[in-house]
Amino acid sequence: MVIYRNKDKYSISEMCRFFEVSRSGYYGYVSRIDIPAKDLPLAEKIKECQTNCGKTYGYRRVHIWLERQGILHNPKTILRVMQKYNLLSVIRRKKYRNYGNVLHKYPNLLNREFHADRPNQKWVTDISYIHTKQGVLYLSVIRDLFDNSIVAYKTGTEQNINLVLSTIKAAKRKEKVTEELQLHSDQGFQYTSQAYFRLTQSYDITPSMSRRGNPYDNALAENFFSILKTECIYRVKLQTYEDARLLIGEYIHFYNNERIQLKTKLTPLEKRNQFVA
Repeated sequence: MVIYRNKDKYSISEMCRFFEVSRSGYYGYVSRIDIPAKDLPLAEKIKECQTNCGKTYGYRRVHIWLERQGILHNPKTILRVMQKYNLLSVIRRKKYRNYGNVLHKYPNLLNREFHADRPNQKWVTDISYIHTKQGVLYLSVIRDLFDNSIVAYKTGTEQNINLVLSTIKAAKRKEKVTEELQLHSDQGFQYTSQAYFRLTQSYDITPSMSRRGNPYDNALAENFFSILKTECIYRVKLQTYEDARLLIGEYIHFYNNERIQLKTKLTPLEKRNQFVA
């Protein structure tokens, strides 16, 4: 705006009269162009929050975090600043997407009943992000709710259907699957695909699916990723995909075979062996 560019040379009132612009309109314009500077302190605090949580918080959790710091802003303002400064969560957005496949949706058979009476009765599965300097590595896991063990996992540099299918195939090779097995997932495109439907049908696995917008329906899968990242991933700076793969493999071996669970006072392997015995 000409008036703003020449504000140090001429009277603002005279320029407003000359250009037939109201003073209130001019100062409204100035307030808008100053928004970036006003946003910077908030953006820095949001950046601090996302650094602490590994850039996993959406704007609602960021809003709560800021409130705990005594910083009060409208959630919509927080979302706008996060979008503007590239501070959005990197956690996968759960959307209905159809990549040329038939969409299959399944009932929520698990229904947050996370207890299982025996191995291979209830499995949960999900995908998460592992950041390295080389790029993002995707981790797909299947967790058994009987002993919380990781039955199978696969990593890949692309978040695609094959990553999920290979995880299920690895679990099938490792464990005895019966028709009573439920495999619970969210509504990601991999799990609604025709390929996922065909594979679960061929293995006599019964799919179960979270309701839309209900992340707690698959909380036990998300919970493992939280444990993995807190106890392992966030403690190191991963340089390459291979570094991440090795670290993930070592941790999952430790988790299944050595890590004592507070609820049972056993490792997952010990609890599984007790059932077999």
